[in-house]
Amino acid sequence: MDKKTYVNWKDVKANLNISDEQAAEIRLEEEIIEATIAARKKCNLTQRELSEKSGVKQPVIARIEKCVNSPQTNTLIKLLFPMGYTLKVVPLDEVSVKK
Repeated sequence: MDKKTYVNWKDVKANLNISDEQAAEIRLEEEIIEATIAARKKCNLTQRELSEKSGVKQPVIARIEKCVNSPQTNTLIKLLFPMGYTLKVVPLDEVSVKK
């Protein structure tokens, strides 16, 4: 059995060979998930309470928040609406893109 050298995430990420567009897509998804978590916490809701308000099952919320599953737009809207939030499409020059 071959011994594999374990590297850190930064090394793995550097070797993924993803395009700038793919990297921006990943960052955007991370930011959306982080904003959804922040909204839930600002509303002082547990995942279970948000599940009850949104109709989205708690394990689905947990998988989204752990970045295991990519959230679909309709799921995000179901999660955000009962907390008083929504999604908005804005031109890129109106937002700061993290690098």
